[in-house]
Amino acid sequence: MTASTPLLATFAAYLLLMVGIGFWAWRSTRNFDDYILGGRSLGSYVTALSAGASDMSGWLLLGLPGALYLGGVSEGWIAVGLLLGAWANWKFVAGPLRVYTEHASNALTLPDYFTNRFADEHKLLRVIAALVILVFFAVYCASGIVAGARLFESVFGLPYAQALWWGAAATILYTLVGGFLAVSWTDTVQATLMIFALVLTPVVVIAGSGGLGASLALIEQVDPAKLDWFRGGALGFVGIVSLLAWGLGYFGQPHVLARFMAADNLATIPPARRIGMTWMFLCLLGAMAVGLFGNAYFAAHPGLEAALGGNPERIFIALATLLFNPWVAGVLLSAILAAIMSTLSCQLLVCSSALTEDLYRGFLRPLASQRELVWVGRAMVLAVALLAIWIARDPDSRVLGLVSYAWAGFGAAFGPVVLLSLSWKRMTRNGALAGMLVGAIVVIAWKEIAVGQYGSGLYEMVPGFFGAVLAIIGVSLLDRPPPGHVQRTHDQVRAELSAGY
Repeated sequence: MTASTPLLATFAAYLLLMVGIGFWAWRSTRNFDDYILGGRSLGSYVTALSAGASDMSGWLLLGLPGALYLGGVSEGWIAVGLLLGAWANWKFVAGPLRVYTEHASNALTLPDYFTNRFADEHKLLRVIAALVILVFFAVYCASGIVAGARLFESVFGLPYAQALWWGAAATILYTLVGGFLAVSWTDTVQATLMIFALVLTPVVVIAGSGGLGASLALIEQVDPAKLDWFRGGALGFVGIVSLLAWGLGYFGQPHVLARFMAADNLATIPPARRIGMTWMFLCLLGAMAVGLFGNAYFAAHPGLEAALGGNPERIFIALATLLFNPWVAGVLLSAILAAIMSTLSCQLLVCSSALTEDLYRGFLRPLASQRELVWVGRAMVLAVALLAIWIARDPDSRVLGLVSYAWAGFGAAFGPVVLLSLSWKRMTRNGALAGMLVGAIVVIAWKEIAVGQYGSGLYEMVPGFFGAVLAIIGVSLLDRPPPGHVQRTHDQVRAELSAGY
């Protein structure tokens, strides 16, 4: 496909806007706190949309519609699990984490929070948490690079090797320059563009297939199993549990938790939760509808399926270019770029903060100046981006596969530690360390052995998450109780939450 002038114009305008926001945010970035957490100044609207946009990624417009196009509504159990997990994350983690990070020596990163929450003088938690972030975010960032390459490959007809670089360039630039404020402000614009695309596109797809009733009838003709949430019993208990288990991952995603930590105060959280959950519900519903009703559209218009190029993850791209004039299609395809850029940018920033705050300042240069830290942070953004591009170099990479692995890694390694650290006073440093290690190791081992060699259908999130919970509880109970000042801080946080949340 060769891009038309309208497509080029809309893409160029969008990219210039994002980079412009990055340079504007540079003016408000005075120190390292501003660069990686925005000075804890985000209001409800920006907190909500930034958390949502940073979470959903290119998976929302590529991976999920592709899964629904191939598997039908049974793939929607992922969306059900994500909605439940996101609501629980906003309800039980957002407020407590916002308060606890201030009491934990004004922690700026998740490893920083773990270290101060458990008074870890040996800084083992900091090192292990930073390494987990680097390992799994390298994979997660690669999924964003792949999604961007797919978009530039489809729209501009570029070879995959070139599309990798063009897809990542603008994101790297505004993240490098503007830091957290640039990422959060651009996320708000990008989230608005994403919901516009995911509300408009399925409506036009259904209309182009003859209406809702006719569309459902066409899908049934193609494959009745695509309208069955249980695939006639073929999905099974393990399959449903695995798809719902995606919701468990929310409790451990550093790029989402960073938005909670950056909220300006506790009162920001409840309205942000309502805004964020409404946005998420509409986006997931729209993405599912695009994939599912794409079956009806191609059944009603035989011969046009060649627009997919043999890759179901291109379903949104194909429908946008077939159904809309080039100017509108350019805006809709910019929504894919928005989803990719919003997640990739915050992932790069979290990796940068782990390298800079938790390793460089934590061990190498504890007295480094604020200016030095900001520039080291920018250098780390570039380094992680180059690593992600290298991982994504395989043109056969699938967005959903990369995301699922990284999502499980963070959910199992950090999720139980975050949840129990906020709610259980008796939890110890060694318990947190055991949970983090068990969660990460079980996910990797299950993926490589149980799934890779024996074909297990159980998502690695499930054994990893619950293995980490058992490790935390068991080791903490066998360990000596936490120091008195650690327990008193916990009591202070719970009292503050009871009074104002």
